[in-house]
Amino acid sequence: MSGTSASIRRSIQSGVDAIFDRPPELGVTLAMMVMRDGDVVAERYGVSPENIFEPAKQITADSTLISWSTAKSITHAAVGILVSDGLIDPDAPAPVPEWAGTPKAAITLLDLLEMRSGLRFVEDYVDDGVSHCIAMLFGEGVHDHAAYAAALPLDHPPGTVWSYSSGTTNIISRIVGDIVGGGKLGMLEFLNERLFRPVAMTSAIPKFDEFGTWVGSSYVYATASDFARFGELYRNDGVTASGQQVLPIGWADHGRTKVAHDPDSPMAGGVDYGRHWWMWPKYPGSMAAHGHEGQYIIVIPDRGLTIVHLGKTDAEAVGSLLTLLDHLVASVPVRSS
Repeated sequence: MSGTSASIRRSIQSGVDAIFDRPPELGVTLAMMVMRDGDVVAERYGVSPENIFEPAKQITADSTLISWSTAKSITHAAVGILVSDGLIDPDAPAPVPEWAGTPKAAITLLDLLEMRSGLRFVEDYVDDGVSHCIAMLFGEGVHDHAAYAAALPLDHPPGTVWSYSSGTTNIISRIVGDIVGGGKLGMLEFLNERLFRPVAMTSAIPKFDEFGTWVGSSYVYATASDFARFGELYRNDGVTASGQQVLPIGWADHGRTKVAHDPDSPMAGGVDYGRHWWMWPKYPGSMAAHGHEGQYIIVIPDRGLTIVHLGKTDAEAVGSLLTLLDHLVASVPVRSS
């Protein structure tokens, strides 16, 4: 039985309701789940608005929703599995064949995980200017995302300048796929057998580009409960609810090792970045997977919390959503030692 008191449950539910009940112009929440100490203490689902492709649709516990960039943290987990197998060394030069004999050959896998490759990449989600992200996912790089990103110019010495880049993640995804072998089917089997099934993420659906590379920057579809199970995996340092050690011991600390601070984040005071995970500075030990339009997996270990938010929130309104999520976290007391 959960050790969460009725008053804390009410506080959490109030926070969830406040997020769902925002005016529509501030965003639409499709699904939320809050777990405390491994138990679900709040869960709610909304309605996906009508659009040109489909009518309004009720979201349920069985609905699979897009991850957007929260998938980057799943990519970190995939790398961790290969590290535990002894198949890859994060400190070694990244095995990217087209970089051989060029200055890019100095880029390590760790540089890629830390978003410090030095490669040019404009991470923008509007098409009124340069956007390598849009070009990669929907334009000239649509057939082979990793090749597109790997071919971009090297603007800075590797390991010196932090620059958030979805292209970087897709290079990592291709590296993982090359090591696993077997093309798309091999990578799908690896993700299912080594990560999704052990974690009981039975709904998870990774998507691939035309070349057969998993789009680890952006595309995993799953239910809110399965995204929460992934967050719980990191809250418990790579151990599943059934007790299986899926990730190397200390891999959660690896992910939340601070590399940079982003003062331009819509969250008040900015956020920190680690290795394919964000951190919220006011909550020591926190980890957060952030995705476009307000997708979040938030892990606050000292409060026993894993929070999942999935929906559609415009960039201009994300700050108000983050404020409400912050209030929800703050409403739960730190566990006494």
